[in-house]
Amino acid sequence: MAEPQTPKSSSGGATFLLDFFRTRPWAKRVVSVLSALLLIGGVALLAYPFATNLYQNRLQDKLSKQFASQSLKQKYRNRAIGVGDSLTRIKVPAIRVDVVVVEGVTPTALRAGAGHYPQTPLPCEKGNVAIAGHRTTYGKPFADIDQLRVGDQIELDTPIGGCIYQLKRPPFVVDKSDLSVLNQTNDKTLTLTSCHPKGSAAKRIIVKADWVKDLQGV
Repeated sequence: MAEPQTPKSSSGGATFLLDFFRTRPWAKRVVSVLSALLLIGGVALLAYPFATNLYQNRLQDKLSKQFASQSLKQKYRNRAIGVGDSLTRIKVPAIRVDVVVVEGVTPTALRAGAGHYPQTPLPCEKGNVAIAGHRTTYGKPFADIDQLRVGDQIELDTPIGGCIYQLKRPPFVVDKSDLSVLNQTNDKTLTLTSCHPKGSAAKRIIVKADWVKDLQGV
């Protein structure tokens, strides 16, 4: 009776591949190029958040100067703020946020870190003011908005004044397609939106706050 054949070791295939690459100069070059590309890709992936944060930091310096200018004050009064222009400064002491918010929520505008939904009222006006912000890149100003609690306050300063809002409910999560959070209200309210969870755009985390008081001479 014939003896059963012994299964070939799977290591034989690996050995063949190693010998193949060792004996062919062009194959060695391919491996070298692939290794270099993988290394570059890994470095780029790690450096991307740092690069966006650096960009946002420099942009914030420019926006802060624009925010303090007389020309912006006049544009604000005339409701002539353009996309990408400074609109308001948001301060959230509970999570150490203090950044200039620009007009618009386009990808380019949001490189500032946070942007105002143009279809919503100007800060401190009647209705639902809405602001979007990044959580993991471009300064990640909204990184910790999930940690806000009932009673925490949010200050919005504008070129002509300012106001304070206060959370009346904890942050909550909705589908990214749920735009009802931007619906208008009869009262002065504020809505903050950002991607959720961090590093994903699958859903949106929402913060809702009610107007408390106006500030003069901010």
